[in-house]
Amino acid sequence: MVAVARPASHMRLMRMDDLDAVVAMEQASYDFPWTRGIFADCIKAGHPCWVLCIDEEVAGYGILSVGAGEAHVLNICIADAYRGRGLGRHLLGRLLDVSRWSGAQRVFLEVRPSNPLAKALYESVGFREIGRRPRYYPAKDGREDAIVMALDMAAGNIEK
Repeated sequence: MVAVARPASHMRLMRMDDLDAVVAMEQASYDFPWTRGIFADCIKAGHPCWVLCIDEEVAGYGILSVGAGEAHVLNICIADAYRGRGLGRHLLGRLLDVSRWSGAQRVFLEVRPSNPLAKALYESVGFREIGRRPRYYPAKDGREDAIVMALDMAAGNIEK
């Protein structure tokens, strides 16, 4: 039997020199992408900003805000070429680990109703819809609501 080399993957904190790759991925993935300045501000503010690398190439990123016993998933993305391999779940798992390590009791996020794959991922790890934010996201035809989801970390209902 011939051994097949698997790509080496690892996660690390995002650095300023990752921003070209991160911004390119963001722009390719979203109609209304975050700007380079937003990503830079998240790093400067000390938010947990992580990149998932495959063979040293940035294949995804996730950004979290933590404080006062809560965490908020601000942004998570996997490059198109790497989607469908479970990497989004892996990256979300890291963000949930960081939330737990930071003492968060609940984790929140917003997701577009027009993104059913992301919503299904969040539900699969235990997030539940707790409300809606009307007209939260910009959309091509005006504004789109946000589904607000929460995960109770203390309940032990996290599926990985």
